[in-house]
Amino acid sequence: MQTIPFPDPGRPDTRTPLRFLLWTAARQWRTQLLGLLLGMVWMLALALVPAAVGRGIDEGIVAGDTAGLVRWSLALLGLGAVAAAAGAARHFLAVHNWLYASYRSAQLTARGIEEAGPALTRTIPSGEVIAVFANDVMRIGGLFDVMARFTGAIVSYVVVGAILLSASPPLGWLVLLGGPVLLALLSFVVRPLQRRQAEQREQTGRLTTLGADTVAGLRVLRGIGGEQTFLARYADQSQRVRAVGVRVAGVQAALDSAQVLLPGVFVVLVTWVGARFAVDGRISAGQLVAFYGYAAFLTMPLRTVTEFVDRLIRAHIGARKVLGILAVEPDQSPGSPGRVAMPTPSGDLHDPASGVTVRAGRLTALVSARPEDTAAIADRLGRFGPGPHDTTWGGHPLAELSLREVRERVVVSEADPRLFTGTLRDQLLAGRPADSDATVHQALHVASALDVLDALPEGLDGLVEERGRSYSGGQRQRLALTRALLADPEVLVLVEPTSAVDAHTEARIAARLAHARRGRTTVVTTASPLLLGAADEVVLVEDGAVAAVGAHHDLLAGHPAYRDVVIRGEAD
Repeated sequence: MQTIPFPDPGRPDTRTPLRFLLWTAARQWRTQLLGLLLGMVWMLALALVPAAVGRGIDEGIVAGDTAGLVRWSLALLGLGAVAAAAGAARHFLAVHNWLYASYRSAQLTARGIEEAGPALTRTIPSGEVIAVFANDVMRIGGLFDVMARFTGAIVSYVVVGAILLSASPPLGWLVLLGGPVLLALLSFVVRPLQRRQAEQREQTGRLTTLGADTVAGLRVLRGIGGEQTFLARYADQSQRVRAVGVRVAGVQAALDSAQVLLPGVFVVLVTWVGARFAVDGRISAGQLVAFYGYAAFLTMPLRTVTEFVDRLIRAHIGARKVLGILAVEPDQSPGSPGRVAMPTPSGDLHDPASGVTVRAGRLTALVSARPEDTAAIADRLGRFGPGPHDTTWGGHPLAELSLREVRERVVVSEADPRLFTGTLRDQLLAGRPADSDATVHQALHVASALDVLDALPEGLDGLVEERGRSYSGGQRQRLALTRALLADPEVLVLVEPTSAVDAHTEARIAARLAHARRGRTTVVTTASPLLLGAADEVVLVEDGAVAAVGAHHDLLAGHPAYRDVVIRGEAD
C-alpha cells in the first residue's frame, strides 16, 4: 500500500496555546490563505443574491422590463454558480486544513513523547496522553475547519452593512452596530463554557487513565480479588465525568440556542424596520425583499462567528494539553553528534557512583540483596534515568556522547517486558532488517523461546495481541530477550532476564547466552546461581556500591553476604 509522506512538523512555538495555534496556522499558510479567499468569495456571492433579487423585482417585474428581468436573472444564476464552485473548493480546503492541523499536532505530540522517554510516564498519566491523541489534536484541527467560513462571515457582514447603509442609513447602522452588540452578549456564555469544558477535559483524562490502568492490571486484579474495588473507583469517576458533562451541557445549550435566537431576533428587527420604511414609501418593494434577504442571510455569518468562538475554546484547551506533553523535559539531553568520538567496542564501562567496572568483551553479572540498586546501575550504564551521569565508556563521559549513537550501541532490556500489537517478526526485529529467518530462529534458540514460535500456526507471521496478553510472563520475558539479542549491540545490559522462567529453561538460557555473546560486552543483573555461574565476572553490590568482585564459585565460598543473597535467590 502506498503511503503519503507527511512533512516534518518543525519546532513549534510552545510559549502559550494561542502562539501554538498561530504557529500551526503559519505552517500551512498557503492553503489557509487560499481557503480564506474562497471563503470570502463564497460568502460574498451568497450575500449579493438578495441584491440581485431586489433589482430584478424593481427593474424587471415592477417596471415591466423583460430585458431587465432576464439580465438580473442571469446575474442571479452567475452568483449561484460562483457560490457553488467557491463553496466546494472552500470545503475541500477546510477539510485539508483540519486534517493537516490535527495530524501535525499528533506528529508533534508523538515526537514529544519519543523525546521525553521514560520522563513522560513519571509526569503525565498514560490515559491523559491517550486522550490527547483521541480528542485534543482533532479539536485543534477543528478550529482551522471553520477559519475560512469565519473570514467570509466577517467580510460579507461588512459588505451587507455597507449596502444597507447606502440604501437606508438607519437600517445600515442597525446592522453594523446590532451584530457586534449581539455577539458581545455571548461573552456571558463563553467564559463559563471555557471553564467548564476545561474541567470536563481534566475529569475525562482521569477516567481514561483509570480505565487504562485497570485493563493493564486486569490479570493481577483477578488474582487478588480486587476487581470490585477498581470497578467501584471507575464508577465513581464516571459519575464525576457525567456530572461535569451535565454542567457543560447547560452552558453549551445556551450557546447553541443563542446561535438561533440572536440571529432570529436580528432578522425580525431588520424585517420590521424595513417593512415600516416600505409602508412609508422610503424604500421600494424590491428593496424590501432585498432587505429581508439580507436579514435572512445575516443569520449565517452570526452563527458562524458563534461557532468559531466555540471551536476556539476547544482548540485552546487542546493546545494546552499538547503543550503539556511537549514541556516534559527528557532525562538525558541528546548530545552533539561528532563532538566526542565514540569509543571502540574494546573500551570498559565504568559507573563512578557505584564503583562498578564492566570489562569489555566479558559477561559481567551484578547481584545485590536490593534488585533496585543493580537496576539503577544498569540504567546509568545505558544513560537512562533522570539527572546527569558520570558513567564513562572507554574513558569518555557517556553524557558527552551522542544519545542516538549510545542507544544504537548500548541496549538496556528492562525487567518488565513490553510487547505491542503486530506480527511476531515485527516485534522481534523492531524495524531492523534480518539476514534471514535463520537469524531470528537462532536468537529464539538462545532465549529458549522456540516453543512460543511453534505454538503459532503462522510462525513468525503470527499475530501478537496487545501487550502480548496471550503469553505468560515467562514467554513475554523470553521474547523480550530474543528482541534484545537480535539488536546485536556492542554492549547488552539485561535486567533480571530470567526472573519469570523455570530452572530448566533458565539453565539453557544461561549456557546459550554466554556462548552467543562470547567476546562481546554483556551485563546481567540477577541473583540466579545459574546465570551467576555462567558469568565471567560477578560484582556484589551493597548499599549501591561495589562490595566484592570475583568468580561465582569463589564468592560463594569466601563471602558470606554474597552467599546469603544467592541462597535466598535460589530459594525464591
